[in-house]
Amino acid sequence: MVHLRLAWVLSGHGWADCIVSDQQAEAEVTASYITAAPEDLLTAVTRLIVGETECRAQFEAEPTAFRWIFYCDGTDVWIRLLELAHGRDHDNKGTEIWSTQQNIGVVARAVIRCFDEVVREYGESAYRGKWGEHFPRTELEALRTTWREHRGDGEASSTPSNP
Repeated sequence: MVHLRLAWVLSGHGWADCIVSDQQAEAEVTASYITAAPEDLLTAVTRLIVGETECRAQFEAEPTAFRWIFYCDGTDVWIRLLELAHGRDHDNKGTEIWSTQQNIGVVARAVIRCFDEVVREYGESAYRGKWGEHFPRTELEALRTTWREHRGDGEASSTPSNP
C-alpha cells in the first residue's frame, strides 16, 4: 500500500504542478522554474536521510509560494505544506494546505519514484524543453545513493532502481 504519492506534471514552459497525496488528503501546488524547486525538494529529502531534523523546500508560483517543511525524529517524518502570499513571508503567515506523518523510507521512495516517472514520461531532453532547466539528475541520484546507503535492512526490495 502506497502511503505517499507525488506527481510532477509539466503544465507549460517553465511551469509544473506537483500533486501530493496520502491516505487522507491531496494537495496540488504550482512551481515556476525561477527557482530550483525540484532540486530543492530532492535535496531536502536527502538531508533528512543523513540526519537533519528540519529541512525546507520552496516552490515559487509568482507571487504565491508553497513551502514544504519537513521535521524528522528518528524514522518518522512530519511534512507540512504551506501556501504563502509571498515567498519571503514567515511560516506563520502561511496557510497549511496539507500535512502528513510518514516513515522516512516512504518519503524517500515516493520522491524517487516521482522523478523516475518524470524522466520516463518526458525524457531529459523534452523535460528541459518544457521546464526550461536541466532534469535534476544529480540531485535525484544523490537521493537514491544516500537512501541506499542509509536504509534499513527491510527496505532493499522496495526501493526503485535506476531507470
